[in-house]
Amino acid sequence: MARMDRLMRLMDTLRRLPQPVTAARLSEETGVSLRQLYRDIATLRAGGALIDGAAGVGYTLTEDPVLPPQSFSRLEIEALMLAQSGLDQIGDETLKKAGRNAMARIIATLPDRQARQAMHTVMRSWRQPDKRPPVTVDLDLLREACWEEFSLVITYRDLQERTTTREIWPMGLSYSETSLLLLAHCRLRQDYRHFHVSRIASLAPGTESFRPNRVGLLRDYIQQRGYDRNRSPQRGEVG
Repeated sequence: MARMDRLMRLMDTLRRLPQPVTAARLSEETGVSLRQLYRDIATLRAGGALIDGAAGVGYTLTEDPVLPPQSFSRLEIEALMLAQSGLDQIGDETLKKAGRNAMARIIATLPDRQARQAMHTVMRSWRQPDKRPPVTVDLDLLREACWEEFSLVITYRDLQERTTTREIWPMGLSYSETSLLLLAHCRLRQDYRHFHVSRIASLAPGTESFRPNRVGLLRDYIQQRGYDRNRSPQRGEVG
């Protein structure tokens, strides 16, 4: 795990768990050894984090009182919690965990009254679980390739059950109730394609970088297709 990611995870854990938090609990939650945890606590303190600790008691994080607290209306709080709870139906455990961590970070910076409102919201999101086919490839790698704009080499089985290996420039993911689609520029077809992620048998980092072209590619795609948020991809656009 990268050092900065490790420190961010430790800060998130300190914000999320009831305080004081023992070193053993922090070590378990963050997946690092006690020796590394003590080093990370020292690094955070050196960077200005107000972390109090007492032997046999645990650590307490004090948010910097100089910084103005975040503030949301009650309806805004309900909207945020409703959006986060909607991730439960997507079926992506990594995404669900990220949503929970983000909300814990937001709630930790709210004034007491608004933090209590966030813990007692009245709106809930519920629907039948999505019926998308299972995904067998690494979604973390797929997201990283979209963010960092590097190509992927995929083995893909199209809707006619033909298998090909091709290099693509991944641009974005789209969730629906029945499918998870990847929008990409296919280097084999030299055109934009939607790929059913469940039909990708394997993927690996490719040899090309398309940075900083993602925004331009998306703009070109929208212009070519006459973008409609509710329009499903046509047959010629898939695979």
